[in-house]
Amino acid sequence: MQAIIDLLNNYLGNELILRWTVVIMVAVIIFALGLGLSVIFLGMTDPIRRRLGMVNETKAPKGALALRIATAVGPVAAFVLPKEELERNKVKQNLYRAGFRSPQALQIFYAIKTVLAVLLAAIVLLSSPLMPSVGSEELMLYVTVAAAVGLLGPNYVLEKALAREMRRLRNGFPDALDLLVVCVESGLGLGPALQRVADEINVSHPELALDLATVNAEMRAGVQREKALKNLADRTGLPDIRGLVALLVQSMRFGTSVADALRIYSEEFRDKRMQAAEEQAAKIGTKMIFPLVIFMFPVFFVVAVGPAALRIIDAFKYLG
Repeated sequence: MQAIIDLLNNYLGNELILRWTVVIMVAVIIFALGLGLSVIFLGMTDPIRRRLGMVNETKAPKGALALRIATAVGPVAAFVLPKEELERNKVKQNLYRAGFRSPQALQIFYAIKTVLAVLLAAIVLLSSPLMPSVGSEELMLYVTVAAAVGLLGPNYVLEKALAREMRRLRNGFPDALDLLVVCVESGLGLGPALQRVADEINVSHPELALDLATVNAEMRAGVQREKALKNLADRTGLPDIRGLVALLVQSMRFGTSVADALRIYSEEFRDKRMQAAEEQAAKIGTKMIFPLVIFMFPVFFVVAVGPAALRIIDAFKYLG
């Protein structure tokens, strides 16, 4: 009897500790959320920040929304940004390549991760009264999972956006390369040829057009052509563009004809595209095995073997 009483006391004590832990975590999350919202509200209502936001908004009306968000989360960004410079540069580069090219993209990205983690964890904790059958340990597990989803969800979205932008650049690069070959062979210099190609593909491939126009703008501003082309390769991260940049830099360094180098690279790139297409076509047979086995073969056996099976069943009935 005493052993049962001791077991109940230990169980109730552990349950009480878990409940107090949940209460403390809820209080901390609510306090952090309230503090963050108050800091954001004060940042939005600060007259100096508001005036600066209005001045920058008049200069760049297209990024007005991003500017307002960055102005609001500015005080919070210092607490959520990673401390290592290498990690910040990597995330900033991935954001730029994914199409988020605002100067405040890094701050907004980490602010969204923090807000999502706190918000999802708070939602799970505040909805615990609606789930009376869930114990304290399970509730803590759900809170941890919700916070992890809030932290890792933006990373997943960023990876998908980066893959989509890489696919767009890869699809637009052959057209840009062919136009660049035509422009250089017609007598245009490298800078005017890049600008002409950027103007021509601005409608069909605006991201690639912006990168090419940026190269021309950097060369006009006094940046060396080799440096401007290497910046293009770093901004895009596409292996095809990196190979083109390496070829152009080598041609300019050794004094060979840029038009001849572009023509040779264009021919090699066409062969590369043809090999890639043939490789994808060769994989179709292997990829069709699973649909055939799952969908086609069962139907084929029903149609081919079904009548014979019915006749055999009828024969056994007559024999019986």
